[in-house]
Amino acid sequence: MNSVIKVSQLTKQVETQEGPLKILKGIDLDVKPGESLAIVGPSGSGKSTLLGIIAALDTPSEGEVSIDGVNLAQLDEEQKAALRKRSTSFVFQSFMLVDTLTALENVMLPAELAGVQGVKQRAEQWLERVGLSHRLHHLPNQLSGGEQQRVALARAFISQPKVLFADEPTGNLDPANGDKVADLLFELNQDQQTTLILVTHDQKLAARCERQVRMVEGQLHEVSSAPINLVVGETG
Repeated sequence: MNSVIKVSQLTKQVETQEGPLKILKGIDLDVKPGESLAIVGPSGSGKSTLLGIIAALDTPSEGEVSIDGVNLAQLDEEQKAALRKRSTSFVFQSFMLVDTLTALENVMLPAELAGVQGVKQRAEQWLERVGLSHRLHHLPNQLSGGEQQRVALARAFISQPKVLFADEPTGNLDPANGDKVADLLFELNQDQQTTLILVTHDQKLAARCERQVRMVEGQLHEVSSAPINLVVGETG
C-alpha cells in the first residue's frame, strides 16, 4: 500500500542569537492511507514544527515531504494552498473559527472555497452529526469551548479530506468536553476513512491512535504499531 504521507531525511534549522538551532534532525516517516498516527513528546521537542511542515504550512531546511504522491518541494505557495484545500483539513487547539461567522457559516466556508455543491445542506448535516443542529446560527462567542471544537470538527470533515491534521485538539477543553470531542474525532475519522495525524501531550488520547511516534530533541522514535481498540464512548 502506498504512503499518503512520506517524509525523508527532514531537517529544520533556524537562526537564533546563540547561533543555529536544529529543531528537526533527519526525520523519516511513512503514513499509510486511513492510518491514525499520534506524535507525542515534551514541549519544545519539535512536534508542532514537524506537523506544520508535513501539512505544507512551513518549509524544511533539508529533506522531502510528499502528500498523496505529490512532492511539496516542487510546488509554489499557490499550488501548496490548492493541495491543502483539496486533500487536507485541520483541527487546532484554539478552534480557529471566524468570529464574525455563525457555526453554519464556519462549517460552510472551506467547502465553498473548494467549490463543493449543496454546501448549506451538507453543513447542516455535519452540524447535526456533531450534535449542534440547535446552534446553527450562533456565533463562536455564543458557544462553549466544547461546542466550538465540535464546529471545528464539522468544518474539518465537510470537504472529505484525505488527511486530517489535529494539533492538541482537546488541549483547551475540560476533561468531560475533551472526552466528547475525542470520541467524535475518532468516530468521524473511522467512518470517513481519513488519515489522522495527531499531535498531543495527552497520552490517553494518543493511545487511541493505531500508532504512536515520539519526538525527543528533534528526533523521531517509534512507540507502538499495535492498534488499541477503544469503543466510542470510552473516556479517551
